[in-house]
Amino acid sequence: METGDVGPGLCCASFNQDSTSLAVGTKTGYRLFSVTSVDKLDCIHESTETPDVYIVERLFSSSLVVVVSQSVPRRMNVYHFKKGTEICNYSYSNNILAVRLNRQRLVVCLEESIYIHNIKDMKLLKTLLNTPSNPSGLCALSINHSNSFLAYPGSDTIGEIIVYDANNLSTVTMIPAHDSPLAAITFSASGTKLASASERGTVIRVFSIPEGLRLFEFRRGMKRYVNISSLSFSPDAQFLCASSNTETVHIFKLEQHTPSWSAYVGKMFTAASSYLPAQVSGMMSQDRAFATVRLQMTGQKNVCALAIIQKLPRLLVASSDGQLFIYNIDPQDGGECTLVQKHRLFGSDKDLEETEKSELPEPPQACQSYAATVAIPTSGPVTATLTGYSEDGGAKKGEVIPEHEFAAGPVCLDDETEFPPVSIPCSGLMKKSS
Repeated sequence: METGDVGPGLCCASFNQDSTSLAVGTKTGYRLFSVTSVDKLDCIHESTETPDVYIVERLFSSSLVVVVSQSVPRRMNVYHFKKGTEICNYSYSNNILAVRLNRQRLVVCLEESIYIHNIKDMKLLKTLLNTPSNPSGLCALSINHSNSFLAYPGSDTIGEIIVYDANNLSTVTMIPAHDSPLAAITFSASGTKLASASERGTVIRVFSIPEGLRLFEFRRGMKRYVNISSLSFSPDAQFLCASSNTETVHIFKLEQHTPSWSAYVGKMFTAASSYLPAQVSGMMSQDRAFATVRLQMTGQKNVCALAIIQKLPRLLVASSDGQLFIYNIDPQDGGECTLVQKHRLFGSDKDLEETEKSELPEPPQACQSYAATVAIPTSGPVTATLTGYSEDGGAKKGEVIPEHEFAAGPVCLDDETEFPPVSIPCSGLMKKSS
């Protein structure tokens, strides 16, 4: 979901699990935005303590945020951003490429290994070693904690997907999804569907989970290969959006067609397919985009999400040039989506309007930070050393932060007064074992 290290100080961008928040990493730190309104983009927190943030992930609407910096790419820091304190940190044997969160698990992906933590106490539960080379850190974690499935590439030469049960710590299935290596994967909110695209970017497939059966196949295009950078289901899993390095975002509708005139025509094409080249006859039987968006930029990486904002379906696109675009979607007729608002992730929207009028860049202005409205504790973390190792992966515990309360029972993550679900503050070193 990262946008890459391009743009005016933008290193990465990611939506949280229910697309109510947008996190961006910058050259000077990171910012968290609320995206629950179309007309207003609230910056709810800004941190300038860590430079060159290339991974930032927020857990739903809680105060828990995970940050990884280019300055220390092997270390993951977990913060309570509303208290302005660090909960814990972990270091690994190689650079961290991706972090995924749900209410049960925190997953850290390296190029050839994956670490699964219990998010409540950050205990290392499982280390998947010697996974196929995955230089982009491609992985997906279901946001449904009862269906806590993890998906990652099963091969670096073809598009195999390993589906792993992160709750029961066991492999579920292997899906032969594509002929070429994977470029994007994502789960539906319920964890019962998985969408994938390959490096070719021409076909997007949707599979049932945990069975791994193919449910839908959508053709994004046939004229050229593209780099699909983002896939996202709508909350009800009725729609799937895909963005790439082109100017077009495609939205597909997941529906089983009933017999109709189009079905009759489809049968005619099927009957004639024996006379057509295999590639052409195959494409005739596949669905095309239900709705599309023509972005105002091209060649830039972006991350997209489908969300319900103010009771209407919207498409959100955060671009690597530091802008957030919000589009309306017609859920009945589809077609071309309408741009209803765009916001700057640096400076203010007023700056954006003035920039467009004058066609001259405006200097970015500081976003109102959470620290400006609440008192930040003056006492820093108190360091104590506690050595020891977990059962799996050699997790060495270190720094302890005793000022934190411990969560004794179930945690209400959406409550403004909640404490992130971490029971044992810790830091450690993940040592790659044989």
